[in-house]
Amino acid sequence: MTAPRPTFRVMKNGYDRFAVDDAVERYARQVEQLQQKMALYEQELVSAEQRYRDLLSQYQNLENSLEARRQAADNIARLSLREANDIIDTAQHNADAIIREALSTARLILTDLSKLYGDADSVKATTRAKLEGLLRELDEFRLPRMPDLRWLQEAEKKMR
Repeated sequence: MTAPRPTFRVMKNGYDRFAVDDAVERYARQVEQLQQKMALYEQELVSAEQRYRDLLSQYQNLENSLEARRQAADNIARLSLREANDIIDTAQHNADAIIREALSTARLILTDLSKLYGDADSVKATTRAKLEGLLRELDEFRLPRMPDLRWLQEAEKKMR
């Protein structure tokens, strides 16, 4: 992007002064514009570098935060696993205790049922013997003869 090299008319004692002045002025304006653009670009560069440093700082903060959160999550997972294992161990212990107690209770109930079965068998035999005795007594029981009720009717008639 180089500008074409200017050419000047040759005159007595040098070049055309107005053409040279115009070219110098044009070059001065271009230099001034380029200096302004360069100053603007330098400001943008400073601003971009500052934004870069800010973003880098934010990135590092986020990375640190992420690492802290990752460590916290690992700690929570480890503690949760430990607590879950403790709960499972406690539940297993409680379940074993409940089963032992249920088996003990079942053993007592079966023992009581066995005794009741034996007692019921003896009560059954005793009751059968008593019932057979009652049946014999009932068979031997004789009702007295019923008196003749006519005398009662005659007595009622007399009283009237």
